[in-house]
Amino acid sequence: MNNALCRRISSLFLYLTLPLAALAPVAGMAQDAASTNAPTEAETAWKALNKLNQPPAPPEDWQTNQPSKETVSAFYLPKLMKIADAARDFYTKFPNDTNASKAAQLELSRLTIAEQNFGETNNSARIDALIAKTSSNPNATTQEKLASTTRAIQKLIAKLPDSLPELEKSGRDLIKQYPKETIGYQVLMLVMQNSEGDAAAKLAKELSGENVPEQIREHAKMLTAQLDMLNKPLDLKYTALDGREVDISKLKGKVVLVDFWATWCGPCMAELPNVKAAYAELHEKGFEILGISFDQDKDKLTSTLASKGMTWAQYFDGEGWGNKFGKQWGIQSIPTMWLVNKKGVLCDVNGRENLKEKVVKLLAESI
Repeated sequence: MNNALCRRISSLFLYLTLPLAALAPVAGMAQDAASTNAPTEAETAWKALNKLNQPPAPPEDWQTNQPSKETVSAFYLPKLMKIADAARDFYTKFPNDTNASKAAQLELSRLTIAEQNFGETNNSARIDALIAKTSSNPNATTQEKLASTTRAIQKLIAKLPDSLPELEKSGRDLIKQYPKETIGYQVLMLVMQNSEGDAAAKLAKELSGENVPEQIREHAKMLTAQLDMLNKPLDLKYTALDGREVDISKLKGKVVLVDFWATWCGPCMAELPNVKAAYAELHEKGFEILGISFDQDKDKLTSTLASKGMTWAQYFDGEGWGNKFGKQWGIQSIPTMWLVNKKGVLCDVNGRENLKEKVVKLLAESI
């Protein structure tokens, strides 16, 4: 999974970064070896489909101006639909061609991305029909057979946290059915990341086992280390970007959000209105925020802080994913939000969920 394992499997579908990767050719889409004879009509059509499927370069101004979700959707969605329609046209016209099944796979993947990332719900029946057709094909690959299960999992993700028990069962069933695939472990990782307390610790320990795929295992170990930090004082000191000296131990009596984020992170910026709203309402009641920026461009960070009215102290060292505190605490995806209670104790490593409600509850606690 890109950028290690993101906080949720739905983060496979980050609205800004995913489409670039998602529009890349699907497995097997490379052009077949050129024939010594003149290309057939099917070969010409297949070549054109490959060309259409090349990922488009995003507008240059996105490098300096963070696009909105609507802007990103308007750019990518028509391209996804055009590829899906062209793929359908190919296998409809050339049903017996050796690339027909690849075209169907391409259609399914682009329609699914359009639905998951951009809310294009008009093609649900089309997606279901493709999945049913693929699942009944005796020559379907494992990945193609997993399409139906993956779609069901995505529906459970939309119901989190209420669907956690069902999601865990789905993950365990996938591991039994497809022991060589990582998807089952990824689902359990998602369950772990959305669980708390003993339930999260138990899953983290299980996913740290030697029989678990290395990528999952290492991420689980990192989260286990973070869970071990819970209910203990958090040691955080730094000189902020604006020169302020920060020592979280001096903020006892206040509730502190430690926000690991970056200006280039689409989900981080999408979360910002919620963070600002909580800060505006609760700051005078004792709510503080400490930002840990994973940016590398100091000027971009500075301008964003000013334009977005982010007045809280920011740590910045320009190292990106090599960020001092990110490495120290095993932060492998952002946004990550930790909450520290009035006693200076780390009490929540999943502060992003129901942030305002959690802060209100912590503010009501006595020291």
